[in-house]
Amino acid sequence: MDMNQYLNMFIDESNDHLQSLNEKMLQLESNPTDLGIVQVIFRSAHTLKGMAATMGFEDLASLTHQMENVLDLVRNNKLAMHEFIFDTLFKGLDALESMVQHITEGGDGKADVSSIVSSLQSIVSGDFQKSGANAATEESPSKKVDKNDSAGLVLDQFQYSVLEQSISEGHRVHYIQVTISSESQLKAARAFMVFNTLENSGEIVKAYPSVQDIEQEKFEQSFSLYYITQKEVGELEKEIAGISEIDTVSVVQLDQESLKQMSEVTAGLAETAAVQEAPVAVQPPAPSQPQSPAAASVAKPAAKAAAPTHNRTIRVDIERLDVLMNLFSELLIDRVRLEQLASEASNPALTETVEHMSRVSSDLQNVVLKLRMVPVDTVFNRFPRMVRDLAKSLDKKLDLVITGAETEMDRTVIDEIGDPLVHLLRNSVDHGIESVADRIAAGKPETGTVNLRAFHSGNNVFIEIEDDGNGINRDKVLNSAISKGILTAEQAAVMTDEEAYQVLFAPGFSTAAVISDVSGRGVGLDVVKSKITALGGNVTVHSTLGQGTNFSVQLPLTLSIIAAMMIQIGSEKYAIPLSSIVETAIVKRTQIRSVHGNKMIAFRDSHIPLISLSQLFEVPDFNEDEEEETEVVVIRKGDRLAALSVQDFLGQSEIVLKNLGKYLPNIQGISGATILGDGQVALIIDPNVFIK
Repeated sequence: MDMNQYLNMFIDESNDHLQSLNEKMLQLESNPTDLGIVQVIFRSAHTLKGMAATMGFEDLASLTHQMENVLDLVRNNKLAMHEFIFDTLFKGLDALESMVQHITEGGDGKADVSSIVSSLQSIVSGDFQKSGANAATEESPSKKVDKNDSAGLVLDQFQYSVLEQSISEGHRVHYIQVTISSESQLKAARAFMVFNTLENSGEIVKAYPSVQDIEQEKFEQSFSLYYITQKEVGELEKEIAGISEIDTVSVVQLDQESLKQMSEVTAGLAETAAVQEAPVAVQPPAPSQPQSPAAASVAKPAAKAAAPTHNRTIRVDIERLDVLMNLFSELLIDRVRLEQLASEASNPALTETVEHMSRVSSDLQNVVLKLRMVPVDTVFNRFPRMVRDLAKSLDKKLDLVITGAETEMDRTVIDEIGDPLVHLLRNSVDHGIESVADRIAAGKPETGTVNLRAFHSGNNVFIEIEDDGNGINRDKVLNSAISKGILTAEQAAVMTDEEAYQVLFAPGFSTAAVISDVSGRGVGLDVVKSKITALGGNVTVHSTLGQGTNFSVQLPLTLSIIAAMMIQIGSEKYAIPLSSIVETAIVKRTQIRSVHGNKMIAFRDSHIPLISLSQLFEVPDFNEDEEEETEVVVIRKGDRLAALSVQDFLGQSEIVLKNLGKYLPNIQGISGATILGDGQVALIIDPNVFIK
């Protein structure tokens, strides 16, 4: 039986189940005694296992089966959930997602998950409790730290950042403990041989005792060190063990999580864990306690969730919807053309028929657009897990509160907005929310709050990310920008708070003192700005020092069909999106002022710049200097305004956006084109470009 015909259905269903499993696991982490949630998780995992086995993806089915064994013990009250079990199940979910992604890309879904399976089997057998979980996984190097050595193993900030960056760049970071035979008469010489062997293929970052003490034989029989290399554990153990009079060698490869764990254990920041605790020193209290940072990061809907409804729905390939939209776009262009011809023909029967067709096509337009509208929760639902893991890695406590997830946007916008929101959320968690100690010192609850909300306003959707953290330090931002050459001291001195906050979006800007996998490279917010601007949106920042920060993203509802003001300049026609227009007006030539060589006009107790589109686009058959009165369109970008001078207003119209593609190079101020009813092409103006 050929199963390929069911592959797309399998991928879609698997992604749905994995998303559900992530959401339910986060809920269970905040309420680990709720067996009702466990039952839902078990059923979803059981269904996924059956689907994978039917399709022949044995690795995926096998891993899901091992996870199912753990969940079966929990739902039958034979096993209590705690941090190690949660961490292992989450790692299993990550592995399942990678497998499904591999299948989506045409692979066979195979992956090496032996370490995860080993951990799951140890949970089922109970071995992880007997040996502190270290027998089940090698991700607990802190358990191997000699208590006598721990005081000297403390990494300073520079050493820690070097090791962390080495891991992120693909190098192997090892923690090595070496014990020299008690019968050795030349301990220092043997230690020197170990150091010499290691330095031939890597770099020693930290050793204890110090190299000087080892040279003077001021140590017992053992020493330990942090080491960067490309060699694997087995190869290093073999090389060191081959040196004469070496008694034992222990080499443990570190990842980001275990490195953080090691550094905190050796710094004395973590107490000795009980036998049953999870093998991660950087752990919050057990989930059964009132407030766990991992559990606290579960998204908390502001409104009560509605009871699930069983709608009669079908899955439709997105490409078919795109084809439908393109066909309707052509129909809309012909409708406008027919309306023009009917008005010119003065035939009552034709006019009546065209009007009826216009009403029907308008209803059809609404249906087509609604088909493409997708709730933003398709983007939001991946954030609770991301925030949970990020809070855990930063050792912070926080709640992610999501509201307005049912707000709908066009699929073309949804597809593009995910990555910018990821950067903004990571920024709020890393830079916004303070550490637990700092929050307590400031008189705040130890658990921070990040609000993620979406709502409609007019023809726009607003997405806000607001935290109750430390806020933005204006002086720190400007000083950092000056030091990086982004601003001059003179420019910074005259900036308003809002202008200073916009510096955050400058390419290469960062205030992070240490480069990490979360931040510090000056990459992130500049990508956010460029992506949102490309979508025809805008992002604003409001912050109060010591109280928090609000990032507000304004986006158009759709990028396919928009309402626009049609204007004419000479023989050329242009369209300006109505969502950017404040008002239109007629200005006499005597009302135009010149300020430092720039044209300005009075507008509501202030002066705004006047931009000539005919000069900007070099229109050959129109000279506005000969006009006594000038028609202007006042446009808005955030809180800033500007006026565009035009020749004539042609009226409002619904236009279909067409990509310029390769026909024209990137022209400043032009975002696309549309085809008018008479077949003429009109360029669509991007007002955001004209307001700096």
